Amino acid sequence: MRRVKLSNPFKTRIIDEKLIREHLALERTKLANERTLLAYIRASLYLLIGGLALLQIKEYPELHWLGYGAFSVSIIFLSVGIIRYIHLNRKLTRLLRPETTSENNES
Repeated sequence: MRRVKLSNPFKTRIIDEKLIREHLALERTKLANERTLLAYIRASLYLLIGGLALLQIKEYPELHWLGYGAFSVSIIFLSVGIIRYIHLNRKLTRLLRPETTSENNES
């Protein structure tokens, strides 16, 4: 097993390469989770703006139901995005939490 030396301006330490890979993979997952949340928010805002635009058209009142539908889908998109973000964030937090073993409790 190869060991990798990481340089930190404050201190230098030697970390196992496997731990680095796991840490970087978790960081990529966190960033992907945030990026996905932003995509849900963006889609929700587009639907909200589209719904507002459809409600502003006075010549075609039969399209107002489509505007209200866009509002509803916008709220659903935002809710699903936030719920998925919170769910995955909690999963990652549980994964990153250090495990307590009986050896740590005894000493």
